[in-house]
Amino acid sequence: MRKTLFVLAGAALSVALAGGAVAQDKKILAVVVKGLDNPFFTVMGQGCADWNAAHADSEYECLYTGPALSSDEAGEVQIVQDLISKGVAGIAISPSNAPAMANMLKAAAPTMPIITVDADLLPEDKALRKTYFGTNNYDMGVGMAKEAMKLKPEGGTVCLQLGNVAAANINERAAGFRDTIAGAKGTERLNNTNGWTEIEGCPTYTNDDIPTANQQMADVFTANPDLDAFILVGGWAQFGPQAYAQNTDQVMDKLKSKDLIIIAGDTLPPQAQAFREGRSHFQIGQRPYQMGNEAPDILISLINGETVEDPKFTGLDLCTLEDPGICAK
Repeated sequence: MRKTLFVLAGAALSVALAGGAVAQDKKILAVVVKGLDNPFFTVMGQGCADWNAAHADSEYECLYTGPALSSDEAGEVQIVQDLISKGVAGIAISPSNAPAMANMLKAAAPTMPIITVDADLLPEDKALRKTYFGTNNYDMGVGMAKEAMKLKPEGGTVCLQLGNVAAANINERAAGFRDTIAGAKGTERLNNTNGWTEIEGCPTYTNDDIPTANQQMADVFTANPDLDAFILVGGWAQFGPQAYAQNTDQVMDKLKSKDLIIIAGDTLPPQAQAFREGRSHFQIGQRPYQMGNEAPDILISLINGETVEDPKFTGLDLCTLEDPGICAK
């Protein structure tokens, strides 16, 4: 696969496409992610590239793009705005900052189909897209909480590591976790709630930055030697395997005894390896390849005037100590 740099409407778009540059006579179906520095989205991009390889004779081409850095929320909004101005055939967006993306879509009033993938807009803005395609993020948080309660039936102190403060998918996972622990919807914080208490200084917000995630983890472990559970609501720290290994080396005795448990989102290869090495106790994985590979088909269905289910969920993959599942590979 050759990587090509494109410039659209003044915004630099790093685009990975099977077979090189976009054919001039092809209609573009864009998949816009939060950041090209995140390996989760690299897998989504491979799904997009493989769609192109499987549909070489199609009138459409899947374009995978996003800002170079996941922290560049404004850059992602600008990329989508430029794609709308260019008049592409359809756009699938994983919004990093849901309110900012919604504000731009309201102003731009796109005529092509817009869907969200991986992350959705806020409930009040869902009319701006045709469907959401991806993980049921609330259920993902529920799964994390159920496993935490199984591993620590008496509860304990916990730190949640979140991503971008305005990312709807991450906030939905946190809500699913807290609500399940509490047994009540709308729980904003755990404070001796069924035995669970969120420690001071948490949740932490990584802003989707891998080094920041690992530094936060190290700081939390140092400041809280009696911490019972660290919940990576997304996989950020594990996406930096060397730093993550160094962090977990410092608490390996506690991990082996389950005095400290680590639960994490996603099951990418470095995460599966971390799980096999005893550096986490539970991984709950999404299906980014499916998101990138099937988003073009959903957009084409909408272009053709077909009705598409909303939301349209992909599944979850569980790696537990009893059944490592796909993490065994």
